[in-house]
Amino acid sequence: MANYKRILVTGADGFIGSHLTEHLVRQGYDVRAFVLYNSFNSWGWLDHIPPEVQRELDVFCGDIRDPYGVRSAVSGCDAILHLAALIAIPYSYHSPETYIDTNIKGTLNIVQAARDLDVQRIVHTSTSEVYGTARFVPITEDHPLQGQSPYSASKIGADQVALSFHRSFGTPVAVLRPFNTYGPRQSARAVIPTIITQIAKGAREISLGNLTPTRDFNYVADTVRAFEALLLARDAEGK
Repeated sequence: MANYKRILVTGADGFIGSHLTEHLVRQGYDVRAFVLYNSFNSWGWLDHIPPEVQRELDVFCGDIRDPYGVRSAVSGCDAILHLAALIAIPYSYHSPETYIDTNIKGTLNIVQAARDLDVQRIVHTSTSEVYGTARFVPITEDHPLQGQSPYSASKIGADQVALSFHRSFGTPVAVLRPFNTYGPRQSARAVIPTIITQIAKGAREISLGNLTPTRDFNYVADTVRAFEALLLARDAEGK
């Protein structure tokens, strides 16, 4: 375990973020969980983790779009795992500005606070969507970036903002780009939950839509271990 006295996880209330937060606590890390403030007093998926894990958390309720709140959340943390984002592609088509505010400006708030407060490592979460429809397979890191939706464009922008702080100021940013994570707490709209739901309802034929794409799926526990590995990896900054 690196010398991280406290780790901030943004988006801790989400699918991957809640699993990551739970894992880090079980590994003995001191975790501050950044969740979206709401009037329901809900911590999102963190409401469903075991009580003994919840008790170990320092929960910060705020909004990633607010630079003052972000700075307060970052204060006292040695590392940041930045997962907070709007992710629903269909919603991005009619409300693109919210994706710019949350994904790009939110990331700017994180890296600016990290730079000012001398954070030792920032892991920024990207997405396979930055590549758009594959021009060749298997997709490599050299595949062209394509803003195929406002969501994917906002994530490309967020990635570049994060990396620009490394290039400009030496801010210790590393980028993780998960592909097709699945598992408990995932949105029911995703393909594997859709298949499971149809089977559970007794369907004799499964409706999948377009059958031509091929995908590699990653179980959420494996994605979580990738986050921890990148948190601890040497020579990962700026990559």
